Amino acid sequence: MNNLQFTYQFINERTAISNKHSRDVPTILSIDATLTVKIIDEVYFKADIAILEFYKTLLKWKQEVTTSHIPAFHYYSIEYADYEDGAILSMLPFADKARITTIWAEVDIYSVFDQSYAVSKLMELEAILKSDIENYFQIDLKKFVRHIPYVKDTIL
Repeated sequence: MNNLQFTYQFINERTAISNKHSRDVPTILSIDATLTVKIIDEVYFKADIAILEFYKTLLKWKQEVTTSHIPAFHYYSIEYADYEDGAILSMLPFADKARITTIWAEVDIYSVFDQSYAVSKLMELEAILKSDIENYFQIDLKKFVRHIPYVKDTIL
């Protein structure tokens, strides 16, 4: 099964952030988008999230991926503290498969994919999201990345 789609819609105006806000954590966290994950054309996950925080989580995950090691992807937000049931959104690799999970599922659906497909979809999402954020807000994410809050799953 290879039908996994990630889409997002920015909520803020284009002028909500600029390069001068690169160290302004409250402004960084105020930039939201509606993230939708569809599996087999059904909405599995849909929520408004701090999109720069989500982007940094994707970037950190991507930097850990090697040909011999695919780490799990977990998105947590500093704006949401109750993680007893797990991460807001995860990709859990096992054998040659990967499962997409969320604590906020819209529907109960089988979410196991070929691992290479799931990894490629997350890699693609990171690249497109980076480009779209930079183009929409006219910012350079390199100036922001180290100042964007990041919740490691090892802390929880």
